[in-house]
Amino acid sequence: MEHYRHCVIKSFKHNGHLHRTWQQNWLVPDELLTPEHRAESMTVLINRQTPIQESDGKIWISRVPAVSFFIPGQWFNVVALLEEGGVRYYCNVASPPYLQGDVLTYIDYDLDVIRTADGERFVVDQDEYDMHKAAYHYPKMVDEKVREGLDALLLRIDQEQAPFHEQVVTQYFEEWFKQIDEVNE
Repeated sequence: MEHYRHCVIKSFKHNGHLHRTWQQNWLVPDELLTPEHRAESMTVLINRQTPIQESDGKIWISRVPAVSFFIPGQWFNVVALLEEGGVRYYCNVASPPYLQGDVLTYIDYDLDVIRTADGERFVVDQDEYDMHKAAYHYPKMVDEKVREGLDALLLRIDQEQAPFHEQVVTQYFEEWFKQIDEVNE
């Protein structure tokens, strides 16, 4: 059986500057992915109390366990936050992921979608997107891909398609936690 592998997640801005780094994540082995996630070649990463480094060097520790989903070719990624009241999804409109070795990278395009545990959804940070679009001179193709990514993401949420399944998110986390707990015994 494959083991969970340590990975780092790095997000960048369009100008190439590092935005944020999640330092301790664990890659779910392909054999443990659901058939639906495997069919889309999803990269699924789990973290709990991971150090997060901001672009200015400040480091803070995440307080909420998370299961992150990256889908090749899609202009968004999904972070499922396992909170006391249920799973809240924080979704980044972003370039498709690139996994090289133990580092997963993407470009964050500021637009975010939050889906609450009770199913409401909100598009946030439109002002940030507009500001960076002007500052970084996004090409028309990038603006189109961002809009297509947002539309595809909203459709997945509305149709409750993968990875918006709370039971699967919880299952990934519990299986990982059980394995690390056994290793630490």
